[in-house]
Amino acid sequence: MWFSRREEDKKKHIVLEYLEALIWAVVLALIIRTWVAQAFKIPSGSMKPTLLIGDHLLVSKSSYGIKLPFSDRVLVPLGQPQRGDIIVFRFPEDRDKDFIKRVIALPGESVEVRNKQVLINGQPLSDPWAHFTDRIILPPGVQPRDNFGPVTVPPDHYFVMGDNRDQSYDSRFWFGGKGGFVPAKDILGRAVVIYWSWEDESFGVRWSRLGHFIK
Repeated sequence: MWFSRREEDKKKHIVLEYLEALIWAVVLALIIRTWVAQAFKIPSGSMKPTLLIGDHLLVSKSSYGIKLPFSDRVLVPLGQPQRGDIIVFRFPEDRDKDFIKRVIALPGESVEVRNKQVLINGQPLSDPWAHFTDRIILPPGVQPRDNFGPVTVPPDHYFVMGDNRDQSYDSRFWFGGKGGFVPAKDILGRAVVIYWSWEDESFGVRWSRLGHFIK
């Protein structure tokens, strides 16, 4: 009888050890996801050629501040998004969805697109990220792809665009083409590195993209 109790106590001890390890693993995962990094997969071609369909990214959750868990409240501000940053954010038209785009205009700036050229405060933007697949320029009034604005970015908001300018649903198109902006509180983080990339059509790994820092 004494040996059976000893074996039973040993089994309980093992179960408790596994349970403790599981709890700590869950806590650690929540800490990492809340304050450190979050994985994100590219589902569309709106950021080509910078980001491709099938790229898996790590998004830094603390690039612009440390937030209260399960809240939009920033506890420790660590900076503001800069022009050129690639950010993941809650889609303004449906906050249950996450989008990824590049910051083009900052709070208080005037932004305009004129014949595909972006202008900030009336001056042409040096735009090395822009990629075009259609030579046709759509006139004003047809749709806001090639001619948009000018509009002024509200305080604590950002104007974003996809690098694949002719095939990106971004700030130019939201809310019926009147212009949509990303509230600072809805920015989830900044895209940092590609940790995995998978080509669905050829079922192959894009080895050259692994570990690639995003710019």
